[in-house]
Amino acid sequence: MSENDESQDNPDSDAPTPAPDGPASDVPTSTPAPAPAEPSPAERVATLEAEKAELKDRMLRIAAEFENYKKRTRKEMSEHEAKARESVLREFLEIADNLERAISSWKEGEQKDVKSVQDGVDLVLRLFKSKLERHSVTAIEAKGQPFDPRVHDAISQAPSAEVPPGTVLHELQKGYRVGERLLRPAMVVVAKAPPTSPSEPSHSNDKQAPENESAAGGVDIDVNGDDDGTGGKTS
Repeated sequence: MSENDESQDNPDSDAPTPAPDGPASDVPTSTPAPAPAEPSPAERVATLEAEKAELKDRMLRIAAEFENYKKRTRKEMSEHEAKARESVLREFLEIADNLERAISSWKEGEQKDVKSVQDGVDLVLRLFKSKLERHSVTAIEAKGQPFDPRVHDAISQAPSAEVPPGTVLHELQKGYRVGERLLRPAMVVVAKAPPTSPSEPSHSNDKQAPENESAAGGVDIDVNGDDDGTGGKTS
């Protein structure tokens, strides 16, 4: 029998046999990668110096930009204030023009008409108040109002029996507000209680005096000092 016949009778004789199951240590594994080497102190110092220089440069740029921003904002605010001031002054120049026209017509006119001058001044005053209201400037009510130190500036007191004490009696100078803010307080005179006469008896004494005097046998005296009794007038 030949070798070919043996191979045909045993077809699995040349097939590779599977590896027997064995421990995992027998299986070849790849070697782990070496850990990266730590930087030397000199390299760490160089890295930190580079980061420090970068941060310093960034901070300098931020500081320069902020300084430019402040200058630009300051300039814009100054220009805005100048434009607002010019706008307000330009409106009030119209009032000055009207006053100059009134004075000029008064000097050039042959007849001095006081009524026409008064009407002209009233017209200018109405124009002036309309300009103030356009800028949210309103007058503060003072006369007849209770004294308020937040908006009133009392310069004196005057006795008055017509209004309660602490009431604004006279307004010497008007006060104004701009919106809710105080622009100028009103100069006022505040009322106080009138002084009582020492010779004037109280009401209780007026009622009790006649009874006491009648009981004592004396004379009756009225509040003016006149003697109503039989003894004549007192001096």
